[in-house]
Amino acid sequence: MSTIRIVWGAASAPTAMSSYDAALADAGVENYNLVSVSSVIPADTHVEAVGTAPDLGPAGERLTVVEARATVTGPGRASAALAWSQSVENGPGLFYETSGETDSEDVERRVLEGLAAGQELRDWEFADAQVATESIQAKSGEHTTALVLAVYGESEPIW
Repeated sequence: MSTIRIVWGAASAPTAMSSYDAALADAGVENYNLVSVSSVIPADTHVEAVGTAPDLGPAGERLTVVEARATVTGPGRASAALAWSQSVENGPGLFYETSGETDSEDVERRVLEGLAAGQELRDWEFADAQVATESIQAKSGEHTTALVLAVYGESEPIW
């Protein structure tokens, strides 16, 4: 059975890109090249919320992810949420993601609404939804990023 790890992070830095990099470091995935995919969880996959990723392989390799990310220039709040639900009997499942300049309660509400809409499109019997959120207040003039990632397995060589 494969594992998808849910990780999250938040950080502030002098530029938008450096705040994103620092948030990735907070989540433990700063040394990888991220490849975003849409939001389907393969059958026979274990999803585990871990917060910070363990060592997933050599630096510079590729990680497949579903990403919720918000970057703001303060003052303001950056919030990101990722919801997921798997079908019963180890079948496939869904991730839904959202983000914005809002609080964690708002992104959680919106991501659960999106997940419910996605579930209605499928003929699967789903288990209860789970949610991970990250939210951070940005000070005036600083760049701040909040993110939540679903990281599929281990890293792989780019070539």
